[in-house]
Amino acid sequence: MFFPGSRYANAGTYQVTAPDGTTVTATRLPLPASSGLLGWYKRAAAERLDLLALNFLGDPTAAWALGWTNGAVSLDALAAHEHVAIPAATPSASAG
Repeated sequence: MFFPGSRYANAGTYQVTAPDGTTVTATRLPLPASSGLLGWYKRAAAERLDLLALNFLGDPTAAWALGWTNGAVSLDALAAHEHVAIPAATPSASAG
């Protein structure tokens, strides 16, 4: 259902019964696990996070890892930061 590099790939699922009696399967939200810090990067004006993920993590779809490492609720919130913490590797996710 999710591509292999997705943070949701191994998160697991659970079932919920809706008020009308139907059963819905939902994906668990993965919790971030630290992979250590490579360092800090000073972004140029309007430098995209997917390009940072490609340059530092080797995968443009791993921009979410930058958000986790920086404690950002959303990538939009992180996009406003001038300095971005770079994880040593793409953090693993654990289903909590």
